[in-house]
Amino acid sequence: QVQLVESGGGLVQAGGSLRLSCAASGRTFSYYAMGWFRQAPGKEREFVAAISWSGTSTYYADSMKGRFTISRDNAKNTVYLQMNSLKPEDTAVYYCAADLNYPNVHEYDHWGQGTQVTVSS
Repeated sequence: QVQLVESGGGLVQAGGSLRLSCAASGRTFSYYAMGWFRQAPGKEREFVAAISWSGTSTYYADSMKGRFTISRDNAKNTVYLQMNSLKPEDTAVYYCAADLNYPNVHEYDHWGQGTQVTVSS
């Protein structure tokens, strides 16, 4: 079992940057592939990025490539999402998730509570 807690969300102007963090509990963090998703008001949850258990492989939604970077530090049980050149349409609740399968853009076994990101124009 792994528990996930996101942080780092907030209000930022368009063109700005934010780095989200997701801290995981448990000693088995390094066994899990990790993913980031987001959900905007009135929209379905959307895959953002995923990273393998070792961190050597990453996968992005096409619309995020070049602006977002997923990374992890297994020594700190933490996965990150660096978001640059933010746009108002990036406004959403961002969730991290963990699963034993990679790549995985849909079904994850464990989810965090989410952190709000708001991008003003």
